[in-house]
Amino acid sequence: MLALLCKTRTMKCLLNQLSLLHPPNFPNYLKSTHILNPPSLRSGFWGSNSKINFQKSGFCSETKAMASAAKIVQDPESISYLSQQEAAEVDEILMGPLGFSVDQLMELAGLSVATSIAEVYKSDKYNRVLAICGPGNNGGDGLVTARHLYHFGYKPFICYPKRTPKPLYSGLVTQLESLPIPFLSVEELPVDLSSNFDILLDAMFGFSFHGTPRPPFDDMIQRLVALGNPNQKHQKSPVIVSVDIPSGWHVEEGDLSGEGIKPDMLVSLTAPKLCAKKFSGPHHFLGGRFVPPPIADKFKLNLPAYPGTSMCVRIGKPPQVDISALRENYISPEFSEDQAQTDPFDQFQKWFDDAVAAGLKEPNAMALSTTGKDGKPSSRMVLLKGVDKDGFVWYTNYESQKAQQISENPSAALLFYWDGLNRQVRVEGPVQKVSEEESEKYFHSRPRGSQIGAIVSKQSTVIPGRQFLHQQQEELEAKYSDGNTIPKPKYWGGYRLKPELFEFWQGQPSRLHDRLLYSPIETDGTRAWKIERLSP
Repeated sequence: MLALLCKTRTMKCLLNQLSLLHPPNFPNYLKSTHILNPPSLRSGFWGSNSKINFQKSGFCSETKAMASAAKIVQDPESISYLSQQEAAEVDEILMGPLGFSVDQLMELAGLSVATSIAEVYKSDKYNRVLAICGPGNNGGDGLVTARHLYHFGYKPFICYPKRTPKPLYSGLVTQLESLPIPFLSVEELPVDLSSNFDILLDAMFGFSFHGTPRPPFDDMIQRLVALGNPNQKHQKSPVIVSVDIPSGWHVEEGDLSGEGIKPDMLVSLTAPKLCAKKFSGPHHFLGGRFVPPPIADKFKLNLPAYPGTSMCVRIGKPPQVDISALRENYISPEFSEDQAQTDPFDQFQKWFDDAVAAGLKEPNAMALSTTGKDGKPSSRMVLLKGVDKDGFVWYTNYESQKAQQISENPSAALLFYWDGLNRQVRVEGPVQKVSEEESEKYFHSRPRGSQIGAIVSKQSTVIPGRQFLHQQQEELEAKYSDGNTIPKPKYWGGYRLKPELFEFWQGQPSRLHDRLLYSPIETDGTRAWKIERLSP
């Protein structure tokens, strides 16, 4: 019976949230409120016709309008900021008529903070995280953040001195202990936090906090403040990440004394609070991808669009960096001669399979470098579409710049770079066209849209604008709408590079990389490959 009751409550909660997408079917008590039934939504996404028709209803126009409104906001001054009262009202609406539960919002907030941290502070350099959690919801956000960071490859520690005796928080503690994530008392923490941690997560007080911080949080805040004191000499100070509000700041006025925490990153939740205008650190992110249109309408929220499937979005431009100071110290298993396959094609296949298994994006992407008779090199990214003992195959337009250069100088170079594995492979050799039959077969294996795209694109030629492409695309789609075979254009086909050199590169610490060069040799009339190690 209890399980059934929980399921019923959960279903009601979800239905309340989903009803945002269908305002005409809101319960009567929701329809009657201006908050959840603003004028722009009263007619509903589906129009007045009760029969749902995606093409004739208002769905498409409403969706486009919402998409255009959710523009990327680079200028922090153009973003909406909430007062303390408005922030509290937003939470009341979310957890009231909109049906969100505290644990749902806390989970979304913690995931947003964790992804923001992972966006800037990579786990190979900033691994040890101390989450300092207060007794309220802000502390709960910190606990959830720590759990997600653990699964992201970080090593979190928790300082949670004033635990909230509620099932939600007890459950979070149990989850963290089961991973296991250590809990440290205030007494167990070092006085100087800089030597033991790379990231300090400030999740003590949120926007609902009033008054002056009391022990032990007053001391914890001062420890964080000390890290930003220029008189303190630290070889490497940990970065400070504040959740929604830097603890000890006034929610609207910011750091009133000028002697408060100065976080390196602020992750605002739902919408930035007014004090965020006083934030001067290098990284300001927004998290909490759950603001529904009625709330955005009521509070006239102008917020940046979240990219792709990300749970966080940067506010403002990223900080300027000294390009000369950018460096990566690669940590990889050594690649020795006794580990290398005797045949470079087998070695390439092994590394390519590793890249696929690692889930790297487009592991078949390769830089193709060509040179024409003028001796000027050109490089561009293309996609590998076949590899065997005869060579590496890709497809393109035979009238493109690369094709012109290959006709003048049929020698080219390929470069594969697999960042997630600290690996790259160079391949060099002569290039020739694949057979017409092979090109024909591959062309008709492509999606019809890609086939039409190959016909539309007169690659590398100047065109009047993007609309020119769309017009030709629409004409061809209409021409071949009967489903008949689309003929391969004569100017489109494949190339095959036959390798005469392979180099396999594995990144290593201190720039002492592994480089194994394969070059062909003749042994008793049989072609073999010689392996030599190159200096990094």
